[in-house]
Amino acid sequence: MSLHVKKGDTVVVLTGKDSGKKGKVLEVNPSAERVVVEGVNVATKHKKPKNQKDIGGIVKKEAPIHVSNVMVVCPKCGEATRTGNAKVADGDKQIKVRICKKCGAEIKTVDTSK
Repeated sequence: MSLHVKKGDTVVVLTGKDSGKKGKVLEVNPSAERVVVEGVNVATKHKKPKNQKDIGGIVKKEAPIHVSNVMVVCPKCGEATRTGNAKVADGDKQIKVRICKKCGAEIKTVDTSK
């Protein structure tokens, strides 16, 4: 299943304890329909040291939230928007791109795999 949110997108949270917060998508899980957003839904985990060299303690980590609770922020108009698809001519071939439903600007996917 494809989602309207991609890794590297800036999103705004619509519902829950973190509603209104903006953040960058760090991870996408399409099979579970969940995303991990930077600084949103932060969970506290207690880490136990496994050996003497390991350091235990309390670790704060972002937990996944459902993809229906976030909306993509358009880089041009700066508003939360739905996304659509359009075909754009790239030389002699057509490529599919995501567009903002409000202003029609192209939403580029940032490659953060490097």
